[in-house]
Amino acid sequence: QLQIEESGGGLVQSGGSLRLSCTSSGLSLESYAVAWFRQAPGKEREGVSCIRAGGFAPYYKEFVKGRFTISKDSSKKTTYLQMNDLKPEDTAIYYCAPLQITCGPSLRPHQAEAWGPGTQVTVSS
Repeated sequence: QLQIEESGGGLVQSGGSLRLSCTSSGLSLESYAVAWFRQAPGKEREGVSCIRAGGFAPYYKEFVKGRFTISKDSSKKTTYLQMNDLKPEDTAIYYCAPLQITCGPSLRPHQAEAWGPGTQVTVSS
């Protein structure tokens, strides 16, 4: 069973950085492509970035490209999202999810295999 746990959110000023972490306390995420999604108040959940099971070929949505970096650390069984140059519009709950399919530009929430509770990211101006 996949039990997703996200951590690392918080309150930062515009231009600041955070690193989100994602693990599973049940089945390992190692054999899955893993994605990060986010949901801002009053908005639909949207894909942010994903990475293939082997930890290669990352994909980024245009609005985070050049600012966010996704990575997998197999030794720690953890997927990270390094977020730099954060903007107020990045404020949202961020969710990590293993994907039912491989990572790519078609990234959509319905492709998620399981969801965790998310971690809140708030960026002040």
